[in-house]
Amino acid sequence: MQQIDWIILVITLLFIVIYGVWKTKGSTGNVKDYILGNNETPWWTVGLSVMATQASAITFLSTPGQAYHDGMGFVQFYFGLPIAMVVISMTFIPIYHKLKVFTAYEYLEERFDLKTRSLASILFLVQRGLGTGITIYAPSIILSSILGWNLTQLNIIIGSLVIIYTFSGGTKAVNVTQKHQMFVIMFGMIATFFLILHLLPNDMTFGNALHIAGANDKMNIVDFSFDPETRYTFWSGITGGFFLALSYFGTDQSQVGRYLSGKSIRESQMGLIMNGFLKVPMQFFILLIGVMVFVFFQFNPVPLNFNPNNKIVIEKSIYKEEYQHLEKQLADLSEEKKEFNLLYIDHLNQNYDNPILRKKLTALSNKENDLRDQAKELISKADSKAETNDKDYFFINFILNYLPKGLIGLLLAVILSAAMSSTASGLTALASTTAIDIYKRNLKVEKSDKHYVNATRVFTVFWGIIAILFACIGTLFENLIQLVNIIGSIFYGTVLGIFLVGFYIKYIRAKAIFWGAIITQLMIFYIFYLDIVSFLWLNFIGALMTIIIAILLQFFLFNNKMETIESVEK
Repeated sequence: MQQIDWIILVITLLFIVIYGVWKTKGSTGNVKDYILGNNETPWWTVGLSVMATQASAITFLSTPGQAYHDGMGFVQFYFGLPIAMVVISMTFIPIYHKLKVFTAYEYLEERFDLKTRSLASILFLVQRGLGTGITIYAPSIILSSILGWNLTQLNIIIGSLVIIYTFSGGTKAVNVTQKHQMFVIMFGMIATFFLILHLLPNDMTFGNALHIAGANDKMNIVDFSFDPETRYTFWSGITGGFFLALSYFGTDQSQVGRYLSGKSIRESQMGLIMNGFLKVPMQFFILLIGVMVFVFFQFNPVPLNFNPNNKIVIEKSIYKEEYQHLEKQLADLSEEKKEFNLLYIDHLNQNYDNPILRKKLTALSNKENDLRDQAKELISKADSKAETNDKDYFFINFILNYLPKGLIGLLLAVILSAAMSSTASGLTALASTTAIDIYKRNLKVEKSDKHYVNATRVFTVFWGIIAILFACIGTLFENLIQLVNIIGSIFYGTVLGIFLVGFYIKYIRAKAIFWGAIITQLMIFYIFYLDIVSFLWLNFIGALMTIIIAILLQFFLFNNKMETIESVEK
């Protein structure tokens, strides 16, 4: 990194923190102001805040790598999201606003009882506590590996910066900073996209680049397969993705808190609908950046493994010469790929998509994948604990080695800004849930508004420290963006099932839903352990199982008459 990169990086991050503290100074004197931003947030800020909360650093580190290895198919994961936004806008938001809740889980006590509210709160705290630690850990471990920065210090720096402005201004600070973070993020990604196109061979059009990606099976966007073991398909996106989005945006306080701060029901609804319109195109664009970098590497040397730690492992092992032989083979293969890709482009410029050349490109790509697999085997032999999966290191490797001075600093600011925005939302949600649903609800003596503001601030620091500690002891798991979604999928289905019963099945009482949720959660743990379906299906299975078991318990065990109860919404 050059001096200009450091200047851009430091100024961007300090501006976000200082602006967040300054803009909200003296405006958090009561709980409503601190947790709900005094319900002053306009719809477009709600929309940007919702997007920034979900768009963590993991999105910008892992998603391009996902596209590089597996193509555009990951976008199917988001196909159910727009539908979920409509359902939440029509059902969840009006109920939350009418009850004037601080957290989503307050509704559950109104509808069922304290046990059910506490259960949902605890499930949220467990999964969001883990998720918030990962949002710090993910960029830290990758940046520390690539740049040589100290991992522990980086975890502490990211976590501390977020704690400072979140502690100071609560939800309002999160909302006002996320606007600027989203601007930095989108500007940086758009600039990177056009620069990648500029770095491609001069006679190569964007259409030619898409043809090369297609010849290497990177443009298979939609898969209508019904195989439950296929991770990303149209059907898993529409069903599992829908239930995951419904759970995340409808019952996860890190997102619910974003739109509960809206000026009105309509403003909150417009913010969520804005997210529904923009989220799929944004993810498509980020995946497309990964595909374009793949095309770039068809004309440029590519490392055998993008994780620099693995190179160090091999250099110190007895497999060094074997690895170097594979590197030589890959270098020769890269020259061959470049030659055939240039020939393919020449044919494309003559309006001829040569099928023989397409098959040759596919064969060369398969040969490269085989060399990479052999390299992973050598790395594992050298160190059984080494992380051979290098998807998360792909994009940052490209940034540091091929982008010009200044833009490197901006892209690192993008990654860290995304980490800060999602971490900040997580901390405010964890703190408000702990303060309102656990601490305040179980406190026997009535306290002042200022006391609960201070308690929420204390819990903000507490969860910030927990997240930092978790980040410091975490380990990589296949692909970081998948890890976050896997953790969510294990818990979200059960919580969503509780809310759906509360909203739509009026005769089910507290005992039935409480025990139904506990049984379901234990079964979901077991299903995940067996690894018999893609994790996306756990959202659908968890929600459906919670509903069915609760109905059976209500009918056969707790209340045979199934007397209809009055809805709290009326």
